[in-house]
Order: sequence, then C-alpha cells, then structure tokens
Amino acid sequence: MASPFFLNENMTKLAIVGATGAVGVEILKLLQEREFPVEEIRLFASEHSAGKKLNFKKQKVVVEKFFPGCFKGLDLVLLSAGSLVSEQICPKIIKEGATAIDNSSAFRYDSKVPLVVPEINPQKIKPGIIANPNCSTIQMLMVLKPIYDNFGIEQLVISTYQAVSGSGYKAITELNNQLNAFARGEKIIPRIYEKQIAYNAIPKVDRFIGNGYTKEEMKMVWETHKIFDDTSIKVTATAVRIPVIIGHSESVFVKTKNKVNIFRVKEVLHDFEGVQVVDNSSDDFPTALDSVNTDKVLVGRIRKDLFDPTAINLWIVANNLRKGAALNAVQIAEKYREKYL
Repeated sequence: MASPFFLNENMTKLAIVGATGAVGVEILKLLQEREFPVEEIRLFASEHSAGKKLNFKKQKVVVEKFFPGCFKGLDLVLLSAGSLVSEQICPKIIKEGATAIDNSSAFRYDSKVPLVVPEINPQKIKPGIIANPNCSTIQMLMVLKPIYDNFGIEQLVISTYQAVSGSGYKAITELNNQLNAFARGEKIIPRIYEKQIAYNAIPKVDRFIGNGYTKEEMKMVWETHKIFDDTSIKVTATAVRIPVIIGHSESVFVKTKNKVNIFRVKEVLHDFEGVQVVDNSSDDFPTALDSVNTDKVLVGRIRKDLFDPTAINLWIVANNLRKGAALNAVQIAEKYREKYL
C-alpha cells in the first residue's frame, strides 16, 4: 500500500523496485539522508520478500509484490532488481505514466535511452527510461571527465579490482562463509562464483562473450563511448573480483591527446564536483576501505608515464553501492525532479 509522508504539490511520488537488495537498501537510505522530497513511497521486491517492513522517515513501509496498475500515479520508479526484471517492468512503468531510473544493463545500450552520470551529462535526462551506468564505469568517468575536457583522451587501459557486494548480499555471505571455513580448515565449495573468492583474485566479472572479454569489461568500452559521445577513444579493460566487501578499485592508464602537466591534472580533478584527490605525499593514497564512508570518488597515485609525455596513470576508488549505483540513481532523480516536477 502507498505510504504518505508529506502532502505538498511540490513533493514526489516514487517507488523502489528491488527495495530489499543491497542497492535498493542504499537508495532508501540516501533518499532520507539527502532529504529527497517524498510525498508517497512504494517498495517492491520479489514475492519472497513481500511483507517485509523497511524503515523510512521513522515509519515502517511494507514491501509489496507487483500487481497490475501498481505504478499508476507515481512520478519516478528507481529499479535495482536485475536486467530481466527491468526488461519486463520498465515498459509497464512508462505505460502507467512514470519515469524509470534503471540500475541494470537492460537499456544502457539502447540508442533511445540516455545513459547518465549527473555530473557529466545531466542534459540527457528526460522522461521515459533513464539508464544508470555500470559501477566501475561511473567512478572512472567521474575522474576522466575533467581530463577529457582539458587534455583530450586517445586511449584507456584499465584494470579493475571489484568488491563482492557488486554481486549482492549472497556474494557477501559467501565471502564471509569461505573466510570462516578457511580458518577452520574446512573444504570450501564455491557457489556464487566459479572459484573460491576468499584469499583469491578472480579475473572474471560477469560472463565471457565471443571476443574473449567479459561483459563487465565491454561495459566499460561501450559506456565510455556513449557517455562521452566519442567512439574514437580506444578502451581495453580487465575486470577482477577480489575479497573486499565494499569499494571498487581501478588502475587506469590514460593516453591523452595533448601533453599533460601533472599539477594541472590535479588542479582540474580537485575542482570537479564529486571527486576528491588523495595524493599529497608518497604515503597518501586511497584504498577501498577509505571509500566506504564517503560518496566522493577518490583518486590518487597520479603520475606521469615514464616514457610517454601524453600519458598518466591513476588509481581510482569508490563505494560501488553508493556512487557506483544508488547515489547516482538518486542524483538522477534529483535532477529529473528539478527539471520536470
């Protein structure tokens, strides 16, 4: 059932699909933390989760399962329930008069659907379906945008080191269970991942596709081209899953079109909204743990390439559940509300 909070014509009626998942829970927290003006909120999840109660603005909101017409009267629906659910649900959301902000990959590569990072391309936001980019892409492009604008970019070579929370609560549980089993000397049987994740690094995130890359790696190629509206950038990536709960880390080699000045690079990064430079000394650099309690994208180890005057190396870290997913979706909702509601 609908949950009223404030009755004001400037307030927003919205829903979260996948409300009990790792990202859905973060979306709910962020709506409260950022004081998003909510008149009415609906929470939807699988039939298994229906009936649960989640806290919002000191009230209990019952999680519902889908039913015909459940999105009528809403302004916005934020989805984080996977591609299959989004493919089925988003057309219904649009038909019933709301705008969908989708965290899955279902519509990211549809030419008619905007792929948005609000600090980079807010002008793309419009009614209908709005796609949230992949978590590893978001944090990288937040750092690369001011570099792109000031120096141009020819090529990117990326290695990601991705937290298990990117696979949801079950993967977090699997990591913790494996760590405990290892400590007890018990046999470890992987379930979520194909190989043991405890004390390991798995160079496979998502499934392999025909060209030898994984879909996660190709997402960084496709999404960089679409968000920057520039298919000339050469992008190659290797995505690795590591035994960290929250916080994706990335090593990024950037070949620019123009010769770079490292002090100017730090200056433009420092001035870019949502980015924090952590690079004041040799002992000053960001780690995955540093990202847990901040919504900033952290960048450090900023250094010129040893041989190419038009190249630099970066180390980029961000909370994959927040700016990598939930925060970006909520920021899109904020921009949409300013423009259309």
